[in-house]
Amino acid sequence: MDLRPTQSGQVALLVYSALDRLVENCGESQPWTVLPATELDRIQEATGFELILLDVCIPERLRRGAEGDQP
Repeated sequence: MDLRPTQSGQVALLVYSALDRLVENCGESQPWTVLPATELDRIQEATGFELILLDVCIPERLRRGAEGDQP
């Protein structure tokens, strides 16, 4: 699960619709798990995320495993 702050200060949950999209948009070092969409309410309660971003491309400098990465 990857939570990231947005430019507006909200907390976003990054969600990918397929493993190839995750690797293409986040790089090969991105940890991942598969969850049913029915778990999103439980995850929101536990983490407090405010929005979901689907299949977004993370700039290489901000990807997990990038130099200066802060998980």
